[in-house]
Amino acid sequence: MKGKSLIPGVLLCLVIMLGGAYLAEWLGQYVNRLQGISATSSSPISSIFVAIILGLLIRNIIGLQEIFKDGVTFSIKFILKFGIILLGIRLSFIDVVTLGAWGIPIILACVATGLFITLYITTKMKQSHRLGTLVACGTGICGVTAIVAISPGIKANDEEMAYAVANITLFGVIAMFAYPYLAQLLFHNDPIRAGLFLGTSIHETAQVAGAALIYDQLYDMSKVVDVATITKLTRNVLILLVVPLLSYYYLNKVADRTSEDGEKRKKWYQLIPLFVIGFLVMAVARSIGDAGVTNSGTAFGVLDPEQWTSTWKTLNMVGSEYLLGIAMAAVGLSTSFGVFKGLGMKPFFIGMVAALSIGVISIIMVYLIGGFITL
Repeated sequence: MKGKSLIPGVLLCLVIMLGGAYLAEWLGQYVNRLQGISATSSSPISSIFVAIILGLLIRNIIGLQEIFKDGVTFSIKFILKFGIILLGIRLSFIDVVTLGAWGIPIILACVATGLFITLYITTKMKQSHRLGTLVACGTGICGVTAIVAISPGIKANDEEMAYAVANITLFGVIAMFAYPYLAQLLFHNDPIRAGLFLGTSIHETAQVAGAALIYDQLYDMSKVVDVATITKLTRNVLILLVVPLLSYYYLNKVADRTSEDGEKRKKWYQLIPLFVIGFLVMAVARSIGDAGVTNSGTAFGVLDPEQWTSTWKTLNMVGSEYLLGIAMAAVGLSTSFGVFKGLGMKPFFIGMVAALSIGVISIIMVYLIGGFITL
């Protein structure tokens, strides 16, 4: 992708993001008036929600012209990840490690249960085990990324990959819109439990970010974004464990770095998502800056307390409001309902079982463990 080819698509995402913010505010004032609430009160409608809907409508009614495609893809692959990296500045490294550690048992329970139940249902319905494995990994770990990473190791064909991606898209989008409301219903005013639930039960990183931002805008709890992001990034790292284990299960020769068709397999360190490392670097920078202000009165020997606070708040605003907003518009623009054509009922049912089983286990584990976590 060349720089000039990215501009139209990125600008389109920016316009949709700004249009979503304006429309959400306008609709929110109308809803407030209907309910007898002051017009100056905050909008009960999420601008992120509206931006994604606008993107979906444009993609599936008007269509996405070729000139915009590179920029939309860039917004999801790079702007989203850079926005998540900047979110790391909101938290200290200790907070990240604490949340990540507490999230591990919940994540492991969801992934293991999802794999077991999905493969069981796949066997009962006499479908390909490879399809069940792709759907379970995509649902339990990190969406399409997990599907792409695991497919060479288990020799999945193109049709199985397409079915798995369609499932992840369908149930992930449904969860992105529905789970913020479900989280508030189940974990009323508990941002840690709500964030853990969103971070462990929704498939794609972009979908988790979208759901957490919607929750924050609806219920004014920014901590949910922090918890959901850390939990999802911890899930993403599990790809390091799951890919070789499942490859070994299917092929019994993980040590062989080249598959039978000559395709070179990725080494373990090549599977680490770089934006996870970037997020951690920003959290470390926040911790070092705060420590400097506390001990010597300056962050990094340069910024006084007021300047340091202004700096990290600006970085956070750029990441959470602008970059992630652009990326969420791109999520809508990149979601074509055409991928569901030809998806039979059995693969659809397998995807639904995977999504529901992981969601249920997430709720149970969050109830059991979430109360022990404090930030």
